[in-house]
Amino acid sequence: MSDASTPQTASSSAAAARIADAAHTGPMLAADGTPLKKSLNRALRLQKMRALALIAPLLIFVLVTFIAPIADMLFRSVENQIVSDTLPRTTTLLADWDESGGTIPDEATFAALYDDMFFAKEAKLHTRLGSRLNYELTGVSSLFRKSGRKVEDMGEVYQDQFEDLDGFWKDSENWLSFIASDAWIAQMEGWKKADGNQPAFELREGIADALPTTAATYARFADFTQNVDEKNLYKEDPWAIVYSSLHTDLTGENGLAGYSGPAAAELTAAATAAATFETVNYSAAFEDIDKDWHDVEVWKTIKVYSPNYTNGYFLNAIDMQKSADGAEMRPENQQIYGILFWRTMVMSVAITLSCILLGYPVAWILANLPARTANLLLILVLLPFWTSLLVRTSAWKVMLQQQGVINDTLVWLGIVATDDRLALINNQTGTIIAMTHILLPFMILPLYSVMQTIQPTYLRAAKSLGATNWTAFWRVYFPQSVPGIGAGSILVFILAIGYYITPEIVGGTQGTFISNRIAYHISSSLNWGLGAALGAILLGAVLLLYYAYDKIVGIDNVKLG
Repeated sequence: MSDASTPQTASSSAAAARIADAAHTGPMLAADGTPLKKSLNRALRLQKMRALALIAPLLIFVLVTFIAPIADMLFRSVENQIVSDTLPRTTTLLADWDESGGTIPDEATFAALYDDMFFAKEAKLHTRLGSRLNYELTGVSSLFRKSGRKVEDMGEVYQDQFEDLDGFWKDSENWLSFIASDAWIAQMEGWKKADGNQPAFELREGIADALPTTAATYARFADFTQNVDEKNLYKEDPWAIVYSSLHTDLTGENGLAGYSGPAAAELTAAATAAATFETVNYSAAFEDIDKDWHDVEVWKTIKVYSPNYTNGYFLNAIDMQKSADGAEMRPENQQIYGILFWRTMVMSVAITLSCILLGYPVAWILANLPARTANLLLILVLLPFWTSLLVRTSAWKVMLQQQGVINDTLVWLGIVATDDRLALINNQTGTIIAMTHILLPFMILPLYSVMQTIQPTYLRAAKSLGATNWTAFWRVYFPQSVPGIGAGSILVFILAIGYYITPEIVGGTQGTFISNRIAYHISSSLNWGLGAALGAILLGAVLLLYYAYDKIVGIDNVKLG
C-alpha cells in the first residue's frame, strides 16, 4: 500500500513545486518583458482601434447625412423658442397674468409688446412668429403682419415732439455725443468701410445709470445696425423706439439721476418738456391697429406657447390641443389625424396581405421552374423597377376611372351595367390596388430567394410517407417559407405606411395616408413642428410593431435567402 502511494505523493510534490516556483517567479511575461495579460489586452485594443478606423468614414457619413437630419427634424416637434425669443419682455410679464379672469393684460404688458414688436419688425421676425401662432389660433398671422406695419407710428409720436423741441435730437452725432464712449467715437471718426468691420459700439460710462431704458434700447439698435444691416452707425439716425425710451427715462421717478455729462443742458430741457408731451396709450394704440389685440384668446395663445419647449405639436397630432386649462380634445369636426393613423395601419396591413396572396404563388412558380425560364420570368417581376413610380401610378388612374379600361372591359363582358360602373378610383380600393401592384416585387423577391433554398426532396419524402399534396405543402414546405413571408411583409408594410405619392393621386379624400399630411405640413403649410410630431408618432408605431413581431415571430427567423 505504501508502494502504491509513493508515485501519487511524488506527483503531488512536483505539482506543489511548480506552483511554488510560479508564485516565486511572478506572472508570465511576454517577449518584451511586459506581463502577458497586459500585452494581450493592448494587442486587442489596437485591433479594435484599427477596425474602428476602417469603419469611421462610413459611420461619420451615416451620422451626418442620415442620423443628424432625422434627429434635427424630430427635435422640431418639441422646439418652440420662437415665441420667447421674439417677445422676451411680453412673455415675462404674461407669466404673472391671470388668464382665467377674462380680462386682457395691463398697460405694462402692451408697452412691452410695443418694444418687442418694434425690434421683431426690424428683424422681420414678426411674420414668422405670426405664422407659428396661427397654427394654434386662426387669424394671428394677419394680426402680427398688420401690427408690424403700424407699430412704428407709436414711437414717432415721441420722435416728432423731441425733434420739434430742439433740432439737437435730429442728428445721430448729437445722440452719440452723450450715449457713446469717447474712445468709440474717436475710432469711428477715422473708420472707413475699407478698414473692415466697424468697432463694436460702447456705451458711455454712467449713461446706463442716468438713462437705463434709453441706453439698453440704443445698444440693441446699435448692434442691429452694425451686425445685421451692416450700416455705419455713426451716420444712422436712431429708431423711433429710442425716442419713446428716452421719454420713459425722462419722466420716470429717477429722471436724469443727477446727470452732468455731455448734452446735460439739452437733456435737462427735454426732461422739463417731456412732462407736457402727448403720450401713447399702448393698449388703445394696439386696439386701433386691430381689435383682436383685446381678445383674451390671443393673449392666452401667446402665454400657452411661451415656453421654449412644448408638447402642443404632439397633442395636435393626436387630435388634442393645448389650452390654459391643460390638454383637451379638439372639436369633433377637427379630429382628423386619429382617423388617418388608423386608416394608414389598416390599409397597410391589407396591402401586405394582398401582396402575400398574389406574391406567394408567383414566387413558388419561379422557384420550381427550370433556371432559364425562371430567370426570364424574374425579369418581368423586376420590370416595374425600371419604370417611374409616377408613370405607374398615373397608369392606374387611367385604368381605374369609371370610363377606364377595367370598367369598360367589365361592361363589355356584361359583368356590370353601363350605368352601374364600379367606383375604383379616389377611394381606398384604388389605393390598395395601385399600391399592391407597386409593392408586389418587394414581396416576391424575398419569397423567391427563400423558396430556392427549399429542397424538392423534402416534399417527395413526405409524399413517399403517405402525405397528400396539401399535407406535404402545409406541413413541410410552407413552414420553411415563413422566413421569406416575414421578410417580405416587413418590407411591404414599412414601405406602405410611408407612401404618399400613390395615395395622393389615386386615393382621393378617402384613400390618403398620414404620410400625405406629413408631406403637406413639410412642403406646403410649412408647419414643420406638426409634421415632425406626426412623423415621430409614425416612427414609434413602426418600432412598436417591429418589437411585437420580434417577440411573436423572432427577427432572427427573417431571411432573404
